[in-house]
Amino acid sequence: MSDITEIVKEEAKELLPYASRLRRYFHMNPELAMEEFNTAATIEKELDDMGLAHTRTAVTGVYTDIQGSLPGDKTIVLRADIDALPVTEEHDCAYKSTVPGKMHACGHDAHAASLLAAVRILNDHRDLFGGTVRAVFQPGEEIGYGARIIVDEGVVDNADRTFGAHMASYVPVGQVVLAPGPNCASVDWFRITVHGKSAHVSKPHQGVDALYIASQIVVGAQALVTRCVSPMDNALIGIGKLEAGTAYNVVASEAVLEGTIRVFLPETRQQLHDQLEQLAALTAQTYGGSMEIEWKDFISPLINDEQSASEAQKTAVRLFGEENVKSSRTPSLGGDDFAEFILRVPGVYALIGSANPDIPETGAAHHNSHFDIDEKALEVSAALYAAYAMEFLNGEV
Repeated sequence: MSDITEIVKEEAKELLPYASRLRRYFHMNPELAMEEFNTAATIEKELDDMGLAHTRTAVTGVYTDIQGSLPGDKTIVLRADIDALPVTEEHDCAYKSTVPGKMHACGHDAHAASLLAAVRILNDHRDLFGGTVRAVFQPGEEIGYGARIIVDEGVVDNADRTFGAHMASYVPVGQVVLAPGPNCASVDWFRITVHGKSAHVSKPHQGVDALYIASQIVVGAQALVTRCVSPMDNALIGIGKLEAGTAYNVVASEAVLEGTIRVFLPETRQQLHDQLEQLAALTAQTYGGSMEIEWKDFISPLINDEQSASEAQKTAVRLFGEENVKSSRTPSLGGDDFAEFILRVPGVYALIGSANPDIPETGAAHHNSHFDIDEKALEVSAALYAAYAMEFLNGEV
């Protein structure tokens, strides 16, 4: 264990009550994507107390710079997302959400708190590193919005590395996962509107059944994955919403369906995009209708840079031991817009184990109304944020 990791590990342990207090405050006062005004103000107050200047980004985001006192000109960007979800919390605890219909059900409260603890460590130990650490508290991750705004505003320009961390309820607390290569899928949203013609259901030939056309599109879309994409290539088309019709005995004149495409490879992403449009158009035409499709490119695939992952693994092993650092994982078809940071500047996205079998809620799935963490994960996350930043800037990894 290096001098840096020894110091950081001890500091993170001492700051656990601080991180826990902040995490519980954020948990009790959740704010949805792009509404994080109180969260941002709370972060700014903590930075003020540390004597750190800060800047707003993406309206409700905040970033600050910590300049090391040793020689060095490199920059690393540390990112934590801060938004909550439109979920009503059902887990009774001392820090239960006080806002009906809103909850930190994905651990972003823990991300913000652990990064603030890491900023305290970095600010108190500027003498241990050279260069600049930029800590970014990002809004709007849950809607695939905040990261692109921050990147477009130039917040990560001229940086040498990016690093993000996320709680993982399927990883035991005390362990971290730092896997090179694909980790999270791209996320594309689509809405297909099918136009038909109404008629009495007893005379369907006099109308054009938009509901039937839409149902054929739903079924056909699954064949695009199972028959047009290699079984070795992870891909998904999910359709979660279908609305049609006005009455049980009227042929539907319009149907609207919404769904998502999730893939890892850019070429597969484009292939399914084109094929779904073609399928929808030809299916509507076959049965006498028409259609239009809208797309939103929410999130790019998150692909960890191999060099960055290797660096962070070395730091993590020094902090937590080789047995607690995992270098592989099954990629997730969920998305995280930290991908946009990595696309601009090489970086790595870490998973921080937050599950404890003695606390059942810590094993609940992300976005579940009972989601919780073992707060020991805050200590782990804060230590990894701070130590990797220092060791990267010093050229020790």
